[in-house]
Order: sequence, then structure tokens, then C-alpha cells
Amino acid sequence: MTPIAPAYIGGMNSTPTLDQDAAWAAFVRRDRALDGRFVGAVRTTGIYCKPSCAARHPKRENVEFFADPVAARAAGYRACLRCKPDEVGRDRVAVAEAIRLIEAAEEAINLDQLAARVGYAPHHFHRLFKRATGVTPAAYARGLKARAAAEALTKESNVTEAIYEAGYSAPSRFYESAAARLGMSPSVWQRGGAGVTIRWTIAETSLGPLLIAATDKGLCRVAFDEDADALVSRFPKAEVAPGGAALADLAARVVASVESPERHQDLPLDVQGTAFQEAVWQALRATPAGETRTYSELAALAGNPRAVRAAGTACGANHLAVVIPCHRAQRSDGSMGGYAYGIDRKIVLRNREGVE
Repeated sequence: MTPIAPAYIGGMNSTPTLDQDAAWAAFVRRDRALDGRFVGAVRTTGIYCKPSCAARHPKRENVEFFADPVAARAAGYRACLRCKPDEVGRDRVAVAEAIRLIEAAEEAINLDQLAARVGYAPHHFHRLFKRATGVTPAAYARGLKARAAAEALTKESNVTEAIYEAGYSAPSRFYESAAARLGMSPSVWQRGGAGVTIRWTIAETSLGPLLIAATDKGLCRVAFDEDADALVSRFPKAEVAPGGAALADLAARVVASVESPERHQDLPLDVQGTAFQEAVWQALRATPAGETRTYSELAALAGNPRAVRAAGTACGANHLAVVIPCHRAQRSDGSMGGYAYGIDRKIVLRNREGVE
């Protein structure tokens, strides 16, 4: 289980304080997710490091922790030349600036241009951006465009106009990229799913009845205590039909995810959200079974460390219970936070993964 993020003890709305014991635990396990959130300073060497520093750990009594490098330098310490803790803040600023540039750009910005604008080598910034957000810069940009296209298609009467409105240079560019993410053709999306078949079944699990629904592309809804009526809200003109044999194998794998959530199931998905939501969902899917992530950690992994509440909202907007494991999310004070299908279910799922 991931301990409380040391710089955020006390809950999402309280003044941040630094828990020395939680910081030491993160330091010992070299938790990369907490780089930039605090530094550890070694009294015997006069050096401060980021949590993930690969150097040999000193004795606990020789280490003190500071909320940032500025505080460590004020206390007389100097930066480690191996892990370069002062660059973590620069990395976060660079990713945030890159996101701003991508979102503001009228034309696509290639990796070389983007990296140059934020002062990094392209190959290094590519890895840095993906580590921070869960997606590459190009994938982030595609996500923004596809979301814009989805919104435009619900407003515009003309499909071609909607595609240009979303920022694509030509309809062919849209069909090459966004159409696959939408899971259907743009004209069908515009008509509320007309012509698309969503197959569903209700599976019995140890946590209660589970609605499992999928398009030809992949799972579009997995939810406890729902029935087929819940599917029409998103695509009111889609054909909603019992799954039968066509859904049997996929449904069995979803049920296995509920009964044994510690065992990874590589399941096809057909869900969309904002670029930030999708980054949060990817961060959750990348979280190993038996570990948790705070909303502040998820926000940081999604590229916007300040968007803690938005990370919680992204968890709440998750269409795929257990498959996208939002039961692994929790508040920064260590409490579990909410869960759309009841805290009791969240406790069981976490316990099955070995989280107390």
C-alpha cells in the first residue's frame, strides 16, 4: 500500500505539513511518484536527495526531511549530484508548459518543436512527459482533438464542419485517428449511436450483480447494481441487445477481475473522457495490484499536480468499475474517499489485493 504523500498530510483542504515517518518510508522504497514533493537531507554528508535517489540509504537518525529544496538549502544542505533533486521542479514546470502549449496550439506541434520550447532534448522530454502524464505528447494532443470532435459532432449539423471545428486539417486526418477512439464513425456518434450495437449481460459476482456492456470495440460500461436501461443515456439511439455467446468470454474475464483483482486482465476498452480524465484512468490502470494512489498523486501523474479535485472527479466519471481500478484511489490523509458502488465493495476489492 502506498503511504500517505508526506507533503499532504491532513487532507485535501488542510494546510500541508510534512510527516517525517511517512517521508522516510517513501525514501526507503525510492518512491518516484513522490519526487518533487519533498527532499531528504543527510546530516553526515550535508547533501539532500529526492525520494527515488539510487544512492545507498543512510541511517534513519542521520536524515531529516524538508518540503522543498529551498528549505533544505536554507538549512545548509547542498543538492545531490547523482539524483539532481533541483531538476524535479523544473521537469514539472516543463510538462505543465508543454500541456499549455499543446492545448493552445492551432496547428500540431511536433516533438522536436515542443521539446525546444521547454528546453529539453526531444528523446528525454518524450520519456519525461509520458512518465508525468501517462501518455506521450502526441497521444495527449490526439486526445484533445478527439474530445473536441466528439463535442462538435453533438452540436454541428454537418459532420465535415464538425471535423474542421475540432482542429483537423481534413476529414481523412480525423478518420485516421479520432474515429478509432470514438469507437464508431462520426456520423453515427452524432446520431446518438444510431446503428451501433451495445451488447450487455448481468453477471453474478460475490459483490452483487454486475452490468457488463460492450461495443464491437470493447467494454463501454461495467457497473454494479445497474441494468440495461442505464446504457441508453449515453447513446440513446444505439441498439441495446442481450450479449449471449458473443459476450460470454469477455464477461467471464471481467468477473475474474472482480473475484481476483490482483490478477491482471488485458481487456479491450471503448470509453472516452477528457485528456486529463484519460490520463488519470491510465495512471490507475498502471497502478500495480496491492498498491494505492492518492488523488494528489493521480493529479501529478496526469500532468497537473494542482488538479486534486479533478482527479477525484475523474475517478467518479470512470465507466468501468474494477477494470479501471478506481478502488485503488484514496485521499492524501489515508482515508479511502468515495466509491460509486459503496465503500463496502471498495474495502473488499482492496483487501483482495492485500491492502488493509
